Amino acid sequence: MLALLLMAQGQQWPQHSMDRPRPPVVDPGPARSSVPPPKDAIVLFDGSNLSQWRAADSSAAKWTVRDGYVEVKPGTGTMQTARGFGDVQLHIEWATPAEVKGESQERGNSGIFLMTMYELQVLDSYQNDTYPDGQAGAIYGENPPLVNATRPPGQWQEYDIVFRRPRFKADGSLEKPARMTVFLNGVLIQDNFELVGPTANKARPPYKAHADKLPLTLQDHGNPVRYRNIWVRELE
Repeated sequence: MLALLLMAQGQQWPQHSMDRPRPPVVDPGPARSSVPPPKDAIVLFDGSNLSQWRAADSSAAKWTVRDGYVEVKPGTGTMQTARGFGDVQLHIEWATPAEVKGESQERGNSGIFLMTMYELQVLDSYQNDTYPDGQAGAIYGENPPLVNATRPPGQWQEYDIVFRRPRFKADGSLEKPARMTVFLNGVLIQDNFELVGPTANKARPPYKAHADKLPLTLQDHGNPVRYRNIWVRELE
């Protein structure tokens, strides 16, 4: 089945196509307790405060911190790190609301943007059909996950991400595209995928030269998604 899916992913499906094959479902097993970060990690959120974060306009982050997690406060806007990052290993845990509301993209929607522009989708994709390049674990609008390894809503999910930033030549042209490898709940879902450019909804913007380090951004999509245990290791 996985081989067939890989063949299907090689086809040039229209962005957000509902005809695209759905990734097979894999049970990742029960949720596990958070594991402490490695000693060389930069801890971005330890459950206590948002000192490492800012709102998009550089004012204080406005999301809600309680019980060891931070929750999206709908309508307050995105939240981004105070410092920038390039090549990283990123660990982040998230949970969509236990009370299910809406369907497709309106159900537990958020997103993790590497360098503010390369999105790994966060969504309640447990028994919730949507376009495959927009489900949980998708590199939004570009590549579906290899499998759907999500747990039920309300349970904690884990992303472990290796991100390699794009490289640009002195004249601003692209030398190497960005690449992303992702594990969801311990299951490989993106295997060194080369991004075709910044991610976008109903668009495929080209690469444009940018700084080597830019903030990590978490999206306010109007749903009270929760995050905890966020840390990075810089790889450069």
